[in-house]
Amino acid sequence: MELKRVVVTGLGALTPIGNDVNEYWEALMHGKSGAAPITQYDAEKFKTKFASEVKGFDVLEHMDRKEARKLDRFSQFAMVSATEAIADSAILDTDPNKERIGVIWGSGIGGLKTFQDEAESYFEGDGTPRFNPFFIPKMIADIAAGHISIKYGLMGPNYVTVSACASSTNAIIDAFNLIRLGKADAIVTGGSEACVSEMGMGGFSALRALSTRNDSPETASRPFDVDRDGFVLGEGSGALIVEEYEHAKARGAKIYAEIIGGGMSGDAYHMTAPHPEGLGAKNTMLAALEDAEIDPSEVDYVNVHGTSTPLGDIAEVKAIQQVFGKSAYDLNISSTKSMTGHLLGAAGAVEAIACILAVKNDVVPPTINHFTDDPELDEKMNFTFNKLQKRTVNIALSNTFGFGGHNTSVIVKKYNG
Repeated sequence: MELKRVVVTGLGALTPIGNDVNEYWEALMHGKSGAAPITQYDAEKFKTKFASEVKGFDVLEHMDRKEARKLDRFSQFAMVSATEAIADSAILDTDPNKERIGVIWGSGIGGLKTFQDEAESYFEGDGTPRFNPFFIPKMIADIAAGHISIKYGLMGPNYVTVSACASSTNAIIDAFNLIRLGKADAIVTGGSEACVSEMGMGGFSALRALSTRNDSPETASRPFDVDRDGFVLGEGSGALIVEEYEHAKARGAKIYAEIIGGGMSGDAYHMTAPHPEGLGAKNTMLAALEDAEIDPSEVDYVNVHGTSTPLGDIAEVKAIQQVFGKSAYDLNISSTKSMTGHLLGAAGAVEAIACILAVKNDVVPPTINHFTDDPELDEKMNFTFNKLQKRTVNIALSNTFGFGGHNTSVIVKKYNG
């Protein structure tokens, strides 16, 4: 069976550094940090008092109050970015077969704030079980895909992938595979997360996973710096319209890039820590390269998982060295989490968009907040510290890893017809 080609024809983003794709890309180019003191609740008693929140977001600018009340913040984000991507692709402007268009979304946690609010309401009450009838439909992680499908009448494959921080890359890979197997013409894919809440911040803080650099939030996410002390929790959403090439070509769609490979693996090592030698990360990159049928030397840019944790950054660099060998020194490597923070289940989609735009524009976004080299990292590797780099980017690879040892890599290629 001959596999079909798969291209990206629409993009949408709602991030801590930009509320649409153009704003997001411009912020990446200028090395803008999205980290700031938390505004959604009083964080004074918390060890970490800052996060990368979406800023200036008014849901009522995107939907009416009645609809908004039925959606957790993560679903609101999903609807906004999916709407942008669908409009950008113009896929519904003609008369598409909506039974051949699906929605595959990713979220690591789903409606955490909704769960928190309902629990607080119950336990602060008189014990009478009064719950909002929208409690369960707002909270469950799959509901974002359902709402996108319902709003646009999309009746193709419809589900959510849940693999912690790898969730939305898993969603993209699933969409890619279904389309190249001929199971759909197009899929709205990506991911969203909204965990900047007392429970979200408190839980990750208890794991000692978060930076505590409260005196300088904007410099707290510093991947590969010797003084990194944990990740910065973020929120947001990224959406892609992934489409079969001939279908896109027939309707005259603009094409951003081509998806050529995806890889998945498990660390089988630890609940939260990566394998110290990066074996799972190595295996997922090798799987993606094999799937794409390319040599490691053909990759120009790797958008790393790069969360700014002491163990994770080193393990991923070891994996890159094992996979790319001498070619590792020809790569540009960067962590856009240095700007956005870690968007958990939405990270893979937002970072895939960064790779797609890097390929389209021949620009590599920087890793900001680098102050002091880490002697455990090879200084000859190009981490694109503090300033973007212009270069030909024909092929880019994006890594996303999650608690539980879930590893994913997706590869995009410059579209040349």
